[in-house]
Amino acid sequence: MSDALLEVRDLVKHFPIGGGMFTKPVGVVRAIDGVSFSIRKGETLGLVGESGCGKTTTGRCILQLERPTSGSIVFEGIDMVTLDAAELRAVRRRVQVIFQDPYSSLNPRMTIGQILAEPLKVHGIRRDKGERELRVRELLAQVGLLPQHDKRYPHQLSGGQRQRVGIARALAMEPALIVCDEPVSALDVSIQAQIINLLEDLQSRLGLTYLFIAHDLSVVRHISDRVAVMYLGKIAELADRKAIYDEPLHPYTRALLSAVPIPDPKIEAKRERTVLRGEVPSALKPPSGCVFHPRCPIAVDRCSAEIPPLREIRPGHWAACHLA
Repeated sequence: MSDALLEVRDLVKHFPIGGGMFTKPVGVVRAIDGVSFSIRKGETLGLVGESGCGKTTTGRCILQLERPTSGSIVFEGIDMVTLDAAELRAVRRRVQVIFQDPYSSLNPRMTIGQILAEPLKVHGIRRDKGERELRVRELLAQVGLLPQHDKRYPHQLSGGQRQRVGIARALAMEPALIVCDEPVSALDVSIQAQIINLLEDLQSRLGLTYLFIAHDLSVVRHISDRVAVMYLGKIAELADRKAIYDEPLHPYTRALLSAVPIPDPKIEAKRERTVLRGEVPSALKPPSGCVFHPRCPIAVDRCSAEIPPLREIRPGHWAACHLA
């Protein structure tokens, strides 16, 4: 895609299990196993799936907090996988993260002002202390906090306020891409709506691009332009928001959507439910062929023998299913 800000191609991340200084690993956990997608400038790509499917690991690889086993991560035309530490430091200013837990992601020994000023000082963006203090106040205002909050410590703020500080810290570097790793899952529902609205407002004002990682399909539907559904380290389906929610092609996506409750009891009583059998297989030893076939309600013999490629079934609508 010519307008892609980020292109992830055949991303693989395996974690060795066991072994010590003198012994070899006894196996590998296939956390990510050949993931590919692109994110256009100014859009939000939602990445959804069950716990353990590889969503957060994908985000951490993009941030280079985890080095991929193989594959490429091209950001603004630069393959981040090939960069050394010094080269990566400059690129990291343009790729920031909002962590899931606002309680553990802030240093309890630092004031909010110190937390926001630290990246400015480390990267030499504001060398003068007075300029840094001014920038801190600007950041607090951007996320809806008061100037006096800069003197407070994280434990003196509510969960929603702490997450606003996390957002302000990400904005301090003036990034192009922000990886949002389940940024509202630890918050009350009413606060979730406020944070989502804040993220949308910041995106429209600052031209931000988001990778929004979540397991709450209703939140993803509200904020995302396109949605990628992951299952056991692979992309099962990728399409724009309307296509995913109105006409899902992959049986796993249909099962996920059928589990989302509908407020209208009449519609809820009539709609068809897809109940998956069994448990999610272990990433230490994933199934042969399609990784979803042991739980798939429509699986055939071919599904256990051949790995389905992620192919474009309709314009802009991709699915990894032999029967789609």
